[in-house]
Amino acid sequence: MKVLHIGKRGVMQRYSEPDSLLYRMETVDFYMGEPVEVYLEAAADADFIVADAIAPVPGELIRAMPNLKLIHSEGVAYNRIDLEAAGERGVYVCNCQGMNASAVAEQAVLLMSGMIKNILGNDRAVREGRQIQVKEGYMQRGDLMELADCRIGLVGFGDIARATAKLLNAYGVRELFCCRRTPLSPEEEARFQVRYLPMAELLKSSDIVSLHLPVTDETRHIADASFFARMKDGSFFVNTSRGELVDDAALIQALSDGKLQMAALDTLDLEPVQPDHPLLNIPSELSERILFSPHIAGITASSFRRGYACIWEDIEAVIHGKKPLRTVR
Repeated sequence: MKVLHIGKRGVMQRYSEPDSLLYRMETVDFYMGEPVEVYLEAAADADFIVADAIAPVPGELIRAMPNLKLIHSEGVAYNRIDLEAAGERGVYVCNCQGMNASAVAEQAVLLMSGMIKNILGNDRAVREGRQIQVKEGYMQRGDLMELADCRIGLVGFGDIARATAKLLNAYGVRELFCCRRTPLSPEEEARFQVRYLPMAELLKSSDIVSLHLPVTDETRHIADASFFARMKDGSFFVNTSRGELVDDAALIQALSDGKLQMAALDTLDLEPVQPDHPLLNIPSELSERILFSPHIAGITASSFRRGYACIWEDIEAVIHGKKPLRTVR
């Protein structure tokens, strides 16, 4: 059996257990972004593709691999895999659902806290010798907040949002809301100490809104001008999901209008991010109100170890004629 890996070289070996299936298979390792012909020259006969969550797996490649049985995302996202072509060929598509839930939840809470504590401005103030002036300003205005002061809305309520809810409850947040396609049961609300609200009500009720959605045709640019217009004036926005969920022009306008006090983004549309990205080329007074992190929420070592355990389990199931556990197609 043969695996074509499209992603960062060496990660399969780094994060797979010594007794894993990896060491009983032939593997071919390529960086993402290579021409399809390069992959096919080395691995047209591969049985499996393991791909970075942001690596394109086009139909052209899928249709040219006669032995292909399964394509597995290394992460949770799978929107760059051609699902239609996989369906035509009867190829399973899987992801590592839940592998990074705790890691991304930690990052979401970190970004929330970083915004309400204005970690960017406060770091700069100390470096510029303005520590006492900033401290006294907070004391005089009384506007330095804790998470416990906040009403927080989670848009989506999958594994990551649920892990985020558990962490936020430990901070004693004022109220915690969520929305998804269907309301939560009373048992779920009690378990996660969260109240289901329809989207419009959640947006107008929350001091902080955090996205926890996959990218689909329905969710692409869900955070658009209408979304931000329905949020509270001076509220905070967090995205640790996918950059494609956010309309960048609408986000910039919401910051400019004062609708948003600040945004915190672990991921941007059009990754890998280039210097000409719209969010990196805005007036300095706006740029100071965006807290970035480089799409690292889900890439802890523990997340990858959990992910590769899922991958080899799913591949082994296919080898033995069984349906893998984590199919998304």
